[in-house]
Amino acid sequence: MNWRAIYAIYQFEMNRTFRTIAQSLVSPVISTVLYFVVFGAAIGGRIDTVEGVGYGAFIVPGLVMLTLLQQSVTNASFGIYFPKFIGTIYELLSAPLSFIEIVIGYVGAAATKALMIAAIILVTSTLFVDLTIAHPFWMVAFLLLTAVSFALLGFIIGIWAKNFEQLQLIPLLVITPLVFLGGAFYSVSMLPPGWREVTYFNPVLYLISGFRWSFFGVADVPVGISIAAICVFLAICLTAVWAIFRTGWRIKP
Repeated sequence: MNWRAIYAIYQFEMNRTFRTIAQSLVSPVISTVLYFVVFGAAIGGRIDTVEGVGYGAFIVPGLVMLTLLQQSVTNASFGIYFPKFIGTIYELLSAPLSFIEIVIGYVGAAATKALMIAAIILVTSTLFVDLTIAHPFWMVAFLLLTAVSFALLGFIIGIWAKNFEQLQLIPLLVITPLVFLGGAFYSVSMLPPGWREVTYFNPVLYLISGFRWSFFGVADVPVGISIAAICVFLAICLTAVWAIFRTGWRIKP
């Protein structure tokens, strides 16, 4: 394993984040504050508790997961797409690097940046509500598994995209709606029976439910199913990345 090369890719991607510190770190914090003002103050004033948890605290796991998914996908997709766009990916592919080392560098950096922002949002949330973490180990486990899985998804999107419009297509039109419809700001038990059954087909529901369970010990679906769902998704993404490099799809002329 060429750890020096992995670190070079990782450091390059991390330096790009710190060059755009306002966009990378400050913007998500401001967005979180706005979510608390709109959902926590306006809606929270009409909903005291959800499943025994204060509404302001109840939406925190959903906010963290929303940002984690968006940042993981966006950072990883742009990280690998830009070398494709300017043509330097061929230098990367011709270097003495295996595809595993390339993926570790890009995905590791994207996951790290997403986790940093998630941690900042979590700390920011404590300024508005009192938070207790019932299962800290599983909270960290869900964060890590989700960040890595969706960074891999973002890596695949970056390989697939032919232009900047396609690069933003899936994060904006697929992932964000799935998060909002996956119980980020409400419990599935609050939905009518018909919509409740439909929601169970939303894969993001299982991530948010498991992550919320790690905070408050309450979940919309059994936590074992949530863990299995994220592990299956991780395996699918790993298989897809392996197939991309094996065939050279969209990365070789």
